[in-house]
Amino acid sequence: MKQDSAPGQPGAGESLYRKEPKIYARQVTGKFARLRVIAVWVLLGLYYLLPWLNINGKQSVLFDLPARKFYIFGLTFWPQDFVYLALLMITAGLSLFFFTALAGRLWCGFACPQTVWTETFMWIENWVEGDRAKRMKLDKAPWNANKIIRKSTKQALWILFAAWTGFTFVGFFSPIRELGVNIANLSLGPWETFWIIFYSFATYGNAGFLREQVCKYMCPYARFQSAMFDKDTLIISYDEERGEPRGGRRKKDVPSDKGLGDCINCTLCVQVCPTGIDIRNGLQYECIACAACIDVCDQVMDKMEYPRGLIKYTTEHALKHKQGHVIRPRIIVYGLLLLVILSGTLWSMTHRVPLRADLIRDRNALYRELPGDLIENVYTLKITNMDSSPHQYEMTVLNNDAVEIDLDKPLSLKAEEVLGVSVRLRIPRTAGKGVQALDIQFQSLDDPSIKIQTSAKALMPMDFGN
Repeated sequence: MKQDSAPGQPGAGESLYRKEPKIYARQVTGKFARLRVIAVWVLLGLYYLLPWLNINGKQSVLFDLPARKFYIFGLTFWPQDFVYLALLMITAGLSLFFFTALAGRLWCGFACPQTVWTETFMWIENWVEGDRAKRMKLDKAPWNANKIIRKSTKQALWILFAAWTGFTFVGFFSPIRELGVNIANLSLGPWETFWIIFYSFATYGNAGFLREQVCKYMCPYARFQSAMFDKDTLIISYDEERGEPRGGRRKKDVPSDKGLGDCINCTLCVQVCPTGIDIRNGLQYECIACAACIDVCDQVMDKMEYPRGLIKYTTEHALKHKQGHVIRPRIIVYGLLLLVILSGTLWSMTHRVPLRADLIRDRNALYRELPGDLIENVYTLKITNMDSSPHQYEMTVLNNDAVEIDLDKPLSLKAEEVLGVSVRLRIPRTAGKGVQALDIQFQSLDDPSIKIQTSAKALMPMDFGN
């Protein structure tokens, strides 16, 4: 005897997992669409071109992990410059607060890598398979020569584009010209091979296969964005008071005579949405603020000769009370903090001295007593020339002219060289006893503006009478 399934439970032949329906996003034109196109071209242009540009003979952006050097627009950073990474993370966090409080998921709709690469993959798909209606028809059609050719061409272009993306990604960590030569000669290293394949697969999977599911289910930002919203945050909203009740009508009909609002229920706002939501049901966490629904709705309003703005960027206060305050204290505070941190970081990066010196005491002996009543302290000097030009440096003690400096090799460094030098400081016994604090300066002989100061402690006998 067949037993019926309990209410709310899957019956025989039903699956516990409901497959997500494929979204066929319609292409749209308009001011926000143009902004997205510009953003895609600019961001992808920077990503794919920067590794090929050279500044001062170095790749413009290169994170050389084996050499522990990071080249960014003509500046060389070392592991000791970790403070700049911390400042970058603080800036990124403040930017997230600032832009989200100002205009919601602005980052998601125009600059997020997932959005940028998904948009590119959709352009390829639209070019190969056609517009929304043609893509839907092609997917429903049985497999034939036309379908095989179009699907194979799309997949080949996707894989080629993803592979170039993975190659470029590794080119930020390994000199990209050498990387290209190694690929051509089939002499690529194992780690480079792994990361090219991994990032190519990630690009293909996220932008070609998962698409909107990354934004809806995987991205954590969609879950906590509401914590950064307030009633004066610019969000994409449907004017329900003006649009409802929705319904079809002829262009010459007067909506009020039929008891209708301005929404003609064409569903184009749903068809252009890359995440497949209906903005007329209110703001949803799946909305990435791409504003495609605004562009297409404005076009419909123009055709119907209705005022634009049925769907628009606005605030909750503006919708309910016809007024709002986009520029408010929190926006001003975030903006000022960003300005201060960015200005300070840029000033520090452009005015930093490209020289570092660390003086480490020899722990094998406290000091040595030499003939002529001299006390010798031994140190190991690690000096780093962070400049892109060679320099010769001079070491001097500022607060004690009686100190003699003995170096086992001259302080002549090549560009970006780290040099280890044994340093002996000889101090007259009569200069004092106990611990002597010495102020030491390192200065370039060919560029006096390159100089730094450090301190060292010299140990002297407690009883200098013996």
